[in-house]
Amino acid sequence: MKKDKLKILFVGDIVGRPGRKAVAHFVPIFRKSEDIDLVIANGENMAAGRGFTHEKYEDLLKVGVDYFTSGNHIWANADIIPYLKEKSVKILRPANFTGENPGRGFDTIEVDGTKVTIINLIGQVFNPIPSDNPFHTVDEIIADHKDSIIVVDLHAEATSEKVAMGHYLDGRISVFCGTHTHIQTADERILPNGTAYITDAGMCGPKESVLGVKKEIIIEKFLTAMPQSHKVAVGDMIFNALLIEIDTKTKKAIQLKRINETLLTDI
Repeated sequence: MKKDKLKILFVGDIVGRPGRKAVAHFVPIFRKSEDIDLVIANGENMAAGRGFTHEKYEDLLKVGVDYFTSGNHIWANADIIPYLKEKSVKILRPANFTGENPGRGFDTIEVDGTKVTIINLIGQVFNPIPSDNPFHTVDEIIADHKDSIIVVDLHAEATSEKVAMGHYLDGRISVFCGTHTHIQTADERILPNGTAYITDAGMCGPKESVLGVKKEIIIEKFLTAMPQSHKVAVGDMIFNALLIEIDTKTKKAIQLKRINETLLTDI
């Protein structure tokens, strides 16, 4: 039986082991306490801070993540690439990547009798990876999925690009979540035409870090301008996410809540 409302939890970029630990702790708690129907997470940094592995992907499916989006690090670990060709694997790569890339940039699933289309895009501003215009790409996908609740993850560096995309899609999609910067923005809101919006969902990973990397490494890089080997930090962990409730009939967001939790290392 189709539900009147659907609850979606969108989880920010998962960084390494600390991020996976935070997700494994908090996702089951929120699934139960908030009666969540669908959990989507950006997982492109889940394996040692860069890329996916099939083993880590399977581990997070078991704790309650239903689907993964990605971004510029989707190819960082070759282990996952063969699996991206399988329809059963719930991982998206940006739909507007140029060339013949393995995998898919969007997918439609059924959640409690309701169609949900998840779309993954990558921004063009400050992005060295060749990509097509995300605005044009998303237009083409949306045109064929008007009967779905549509969730868009734009993995982008520039705030302006994400804000512009949110307004551009307002009323045509149900949820817009920006990812990539690993810093959760405090601008969550329902836009005038009913789209739930946040510029960046944030990060799941080490709290005392620079975007998940050991802070000493990044400080040294800024001081010396010399390349440094990035290593994921340790310590207390943060869990950033956005919880959205959607009317399945109108496909508009009813309410949303930004989540920012901390998991202490002694838990």
